[in-house]
Amino acid sequence: MYYFYILRSKKKGKLYIGQTPDLKNRVKSHNNGENKATKSNLPYELIFYCAFNNEKDAINCEKYFKTTSGWKRLKRMLQNTLSK
Repeated sequence: MYYFYILRSKKKGKLYIGQTPDLKNRVKSHNNGENKATKSNLPYELIFYCAFNNEKDAINCEKYFKTTSGWKRLKRMLQNTLSK
């Protein structure tokens, strides 16, 4: 399986979007400070993920949600989670 995921910084509330074949270890590596892009806003919580049978589909999902219209859709999809 391949996963698209969204993390939220518990420190600043910032969101991080990514994709990986190993979700559990990827989240752990973010929280261990092993990723330059997320290191300054530790710790993170996983707030959303979806699984795909194909890596290309997970990559395409990540690319879409990194667009302006993708971010808008994400904020609508997760409005209750993000308002906490």
